Amino acid sequence: MSECDLVIIGAGPAGMAAAQTAAQGGLSVVVLDEQPRAGGQIYRNVGENRSKHAWLGKDYSAGAHMVDGLDHPKITTHFGATVWRLEQGHRVVWSQNGISHITSTPHVFLAGGAQERPLPFPGWTLPGVMPAGAAQILMKTAGMLPKDAVLAGSGPLLYLIAAQMIDAGTPPKALVETQTPRMMLNAIPHLPRAVFGLSIMIKGLGLIRKIQRAGVPRYKSASGFNAAANTDGSIAFSFTHKGRNKTLNTDLVLTHQGVIPSTHISRSTGVTHRWNAAQVAFEPTTDIWGETNVSGLHVAGDGAGIGGAQAAAAAGQLAALNILHKHGRLSADARTQKATSARATLFRARAIRPFLDAAYAPPAEVLSPPDETIVCRCEEKTAGEIRQGIDEGVTGHRQIKTSLRTGMGPCQGRMCDATVRGILIASAGPNADPIAPPRARTPIKPVTLGELAAMAAGPDQSS
Repeated sequence: MSECDLVIIGAGPAGMAAAQTAAQGGLSVVVLDEQPRAGGQIYRNVGENRSKHAWLGKDYSAGAHMVDGLDHPKITTHFGATVWRLEQGHRVVWSQNGISHITSTPHVFLAGGAQERPLPFPGWTLPGVMPAGAAQILMKTAGMLPKDAVLAGSGPLLYLIAAQMIDAGTPPKALVETQTPRMMLNAIPHLPRAVFGLSIMIKGLGLIRKIQRAGVPRYKSASGFNAAANTDGSIAFSFTHKGRNKTLNTDLVLTHQGVIPSTHISRSTGVTHRWNAAQVAFEPTTDIWGETNVSGLHVAGDGAGIGGAQAAAAAGQLAALNILHKHGRLSADARTQKATSARATLFRARAIRPFLDAAYAPPAEVLSPPDETIVCRCEEKTAGEIRQGIDEGVTGHRQIKTSLRTGMGPCQGRMCDATVRGILIASAGPNADPIAPPRARTPIKPVTLGELAAMAAGPDQSS
């Protein structure tokens, strides 16, 4: 017997929009999210920050109304809830406060969002070097501001964080950017379509102008990142710029090279995935409503392909409308009519993606870093060790995982899968067969033996 009509995994823009649409259509909805509050990565803690931290910007504050929308009698939320297994027959297994629960439902909507693409280079594991997205989480949750930081990599998030730091009175020391003039030339053919996302382009240009007006140095076409610890505990961040070696001393290096879909859960369920060459990442295969090849399972938002907050919210609405139709609450015609606005929003939000994907493409040395670089942080395996394994005959993720233990630590490959794949692709050459996505098995997140034993004795089945 189902305990609710729909379980939504993830309370970011896609999950929140889907929950509101489904609840307004009459479905009982359970929302599960690992974080203590709704918002996802983009709107993290926005409900608590609505009257403070103005430097986070109006686009961030706009997420507050979505959090408010979860206050609906048909929506039940569980925060601090980690989903570690999706079973056939639509049983969702999740852990909260050390106790695992099972919730049965006819429909599951996966809105797991995205993760930052790893930007590995020699020294990236040192204290004082961290992903820019992690620094932004501290800004949103604790009001902690980076000071005198070097921002390294490329992508719109790097500009957004730099602008927020400027508005907060702690401008970055410098931006060290990997995008090249060639990448910008490659992006130009996508400009006509990008015009449909004009508001996003205007926002991006505004961020760049703010950085320029603040006098923040920008080193473009940089390569050869390297971080080393100074005797006083600071970081010597080195790179090559215009053919010359350059070193900046700083206490904090924030790195970013775009985001990729978070696919661990969808890969564990048998959903078909495809290779997105433009975004250099795997993503679930879905139809226009977010429906997958697994009956009753929808995936949308950045977890189904990177598009940003507006695209995620619109895709969440479309998935919820389709679930209402599947549930018999909406006719096909009514579903199509109600989808008009969301489809238009989705089109405009996605229009700029081909331009951004080409302009801020990850360089080869990020996808396949130098030998001395640690790739698997959990097991401390280097790119050189992986290449040695390939030279000795291993041919795929599974063999590398088995022989070298990459992806066998606590993160289960969430940090290193993308880089291992990049090294495999670079080693195989341009004419090699496509590399299949790595398997993901449950538990997809760490769970204690005590919890498993307690479930064997008699699981708590509750929504």
